[in-house]
Amino acid sequence: MARRALILVEYAKYNGPLYVQASQCLGLHPIILSADPAQYDYLAAESVEAIRVDTDNLDALIRECSRLRATYDIAGITSAREAVYATVGKLCRHFDLPGPNPESIERCCNKFTQRQLLADAGVPIPAYRLAANAMDVEFAAAEIGLPVVLKPAVGIGSIGVRLCRNADEVAEHTTYLLGGRHIWRSTPRILIEEFAQGPHYCADIMGNEVIAIAAAEFGPPPHFVFREYTFPAPLNDDEYKRIAGVSLRCLRALDLGWGPTCIELRWTNRGPVVIEVNPRMPGVDPQLIQLGYGVDLITEHLKLVIGEEWDLRKRHSQTVAWRSLVPDRDGILNWIDGGSRAAAVPGVVEVKFIVQPKTPIVRKGDYRDSMGSVVALSPSLAQTKAIVQRAVDLISWSITPFPTE
Repeated sequence: MARRALILVEYAKYNGPLYVQASQCLGLHPIILSADPAQYDYLAAESVEAIRVDTDNLDALIRECSRLRATYDIAGITSAREAVYATVGKLCRHFDLPGPNPESIERCCNKFTQRQLLADAGVPIPAYRLAANAMDVEFAAAEIGLPVVLKPAVGIGSIGVRLCRNADEVAEHTTYLLGGRHIWRSTPRILIEEFAQGPHYCADIMGNEVIAIAAAEFGPPPHFVFREYTFPAPLNDDEYKRIAGVSLRCLRALDLGWGPTCIELRWTNRGPVVIEVNPRMPGVDPQLIQLGYGVDLITEHLKLVIGEEWDLRKRHSQTVAWRSLVPDRDGILNWIDGGSRAAAVPGVVEVKFIVQPKTPIVRKGDYRDSMGSVVALSPSLAQTKAIVQRAVDLISWSITPFPTE
């Protein structure tokens, strides 16, 4: 009998190893299809099978999967990467495997189209406009009213997203986005949005079920770099129901509801307002949800992918917090220390450094700025936050600024 294989299209910095491990625990043989497998150190270290293929080329992926079917029983195809998730849906459809609706994923990944569909369904969202040139951006920002958020209409990970508090910042960021410095994945189009102000929340959904809602905090403006996540968010019953209700309305408006969805919202003076709907598994949330509730979202997602019944029942409830280690300057990282001391703090579950000494640090104002993280767990929010802070205070680093001209 042919060995059952799970095809993973591309890899992911945070969730990639977890998908590989979960697939192996389910008795599957993981195979990574990637445009550049060499960039993923984990694959070589763990001897995970990886095949080089152009993952932007659907026909090339179909040919490779067809070739693999001669050797393996392909049980399922998936990815932890939003950028290829629509392609995953098309592959699943081609090979008659369970998978997401690719048309729904593509519509959702275009933030302007997403906004239109949500607005048509009456879902509360910020005011928005679409622009293709600097004049239209300036006009839209004035029409909406400063401050505004400028972002690529198609993009991920807060790349190219910035809060613009005055006309000069609008002009500066427009020049950055349209002047050749930003790498576009599609036709250059800028989304200009009202800056919805208030506490930030993330709703994690599997299928049509809200699994958990996290409170999220950002680092300093003008960028939106996540600094901390806390599960569960400190919400009363009414606030939780309203956020969950708006989140489920998003699924209906966007024709989602298969597999994972992560929805970002802010609680404004008019209640929950949807900032973004992401049709994918979020980066760090699955590990935190497993710690806090005993639900292994990645394993349950893979069960859905291979056509098995999933189990989303919560086993317990603890408060878990994740804190990102973000540099305060650009330069060369001389050293980073204190990991073992931080890990020894009671209640700390994990301390992770993802950069090595002598690494150039160039802050980009998005998820790539993180140098590592600390995760803590306890029965209460106040205690968990205190544990995280105690651990972070034990970690230090030295960055020598780049020489100036």
